[in-house]
Amino acid sequence: MIYTLSTCGWCRKTKNLLQDMGVAYNYIDVDLLQGEDREEALARMKEHNPSGGFPTMVIDGSDCIVGFDQGKIKEKLEI
Repeated sequence: MIYTLSTCGWCRKTKNLLQDMGVAYNYIDVDLLQGEDREEALARMKEHNPSGGFPTMVIDGSDCIVGFDQGKIKEKLEI
């Protein structure tokens, strides 16, 4: 799961990298949510990333990568 902002260039780069790598992923554009849905998404994201930066990538529910870090993403996905 990737928590992103629809206007974030680093979020877009992360999605593009995963697409280029052929990795299936789910994402939530948190800024496009409203009300309780937004609060719930932010709360789930902050369980893994208390600082709240974007993009926040949660891998297998445990590993977390904050920001666009191509090396870490490839390392964690073992590509």
